[in-house]
Amino acid sequence: MRKTQANILIVDDDDDILFSAKIAVKKYFTQVFTTNSPKKIQSFFSEQNIDVVLLDMNYRIGFEDGKEGLYWLKHIKEISKETTVILMTAFGSVNLAVDAIKKGATDFILKPWDNDKLYAVVNAGVELARSKRKTTHLETVQEQLTSNFQQKSTLIKSNSVTMNAVIKMAHKVAPTDANILILGENGTGKFVFAKEIHQQSERNTKPFIHVDLGSLNENLFESELFGYAKGAFTDAQKDSIGRFEIAKGGTIFLDEIGNLPLHLQAKLLTVIQERKVTRLGENTSRNIDCRIVCATNADIHKMVANQDFRQDLLFRINTIELHLPALRARNEDIEILANHFLEKQQKKYKKDLKGISKEALKALNNYHWPGNIRELEHIIERAVIISESDEIALVDLHFSNKRFEKDILISLNLAETEKMLVQKSIEKHQGNISKAAKDLGVTRAALYRRLEKFNL
Repeated sequence: MRKTQANILIVDDDDDILFSAKIAVKKYFTQVFTTNSPKKIQSFFSEQNIDVVLLDMNYRIGFEDGKEGLYWLKHIKEISKETTVILMTAFGSVNLAVDAIKKGATDFILKPWDNDKLYAVVNAGVELARSKRKTTHLETVQEQLTSNFQQKSTLIKSNSVTMNAVIKMAHKVAPTDANILILGENGTGKFVFAKEIHQQSERNTKPFIHVDLGSLNENLFESELFGYAKGAFTDAQKDSIGRFEIAKGGTIFLDEIGNLPLHLQAKLLTVIQERKVTRLGENTSRNIDCRIVCATNADIHKMVANQDFRQDLLFRINTIELHLPALRARNEDIEILANHFLEKQQKKYKKDLKGISKEALKALNNYHWPGNIRELEHIIERAVIISESDEIALVDLHFSNKRFEKDILISLNLAETEKMLVQKSIEKHQGNISKAAKDLGVTRAALYRRLEKFNL
């Protein structure tokens, strides 16, 4: 019979009791420790996690009131609330044992005991301890995540009519539990919007969990999102909770969902429909309680038409759709964003700059911003670092060598522009189709069709 992985501590002042109990328990559990002095309990807890303590009620000759047992019961629960405490008592002390259970003990075993009964009680105690430990771990993770997220995020005010309409809609739907799909090019602020929706919701005291599906290895999809049981695969040394469980009560943000392969889309659809996850290596499903926000830079409706994305999954995730405009479509916001990032980076690098020069602002307004807001922030950060005057000057700005100026784009028709973009991306990633497709915001299949279309 394979032994259960567990640490059991037996505490009794009678060495014969210790010996008998250890022999009975050792057959079923990997580690059994004994001590005839309750004063040594602390040392055992300092060296390992104790799952179950078999605790005698009396330690002084002539005293049968159980006060010492109650004292050490309280001590154990203070140092390890997850540990299961099982009392060992004589028949005449049953009432005392029942009273002790009210104070934190889990069960009691009568002396002399039946070995089968002893095993059953200890085994149930081990399972209870594991369950409590998992719950404590989950609560700790959630508290840490919530603490890290407590800084309030507020969407930057916009002068753009289009962007203000999106902001208004985000604030309108945030208090609901509706699933939201955020669409937009890379760098348009999808992550910022997802955070803002969470902060404006009734779930804002619970975790906000960001999952980048674009960078998540396919083989890790289920274990990362749904969790796994110990022994589910070679390196699964212990049970692990998935992102959906960690997000309990809060929001899970599934970024770049357009990159998810069809066979994994089916698994995600099942979870969203049933609101349940099943950890790898387990047969029991677990209820999930989290708000789902998704985002992608791909033309997801075109992907559905091309059968690269499941229509039923799209229906599940886009109860509300938010379309974030590209920065080049909201030129009136460039100055307000640039000044926002200037203030932020000045604090980071301990600089004292008065602002941005007229020449620099003009250059920022004339740039096409293929990298959108993210590129603007990077350019301002670099300018703050290298600036040697009291304001950001034109010379401090460094635009991408591969930028596409507006006047060049205007002179090209749509087909020529698309061909140029595909060529530039293939060159940039040295023929790597996967990286080029991700850069362009399309699937590999869609990129192959364009390569064939343009004879590239």
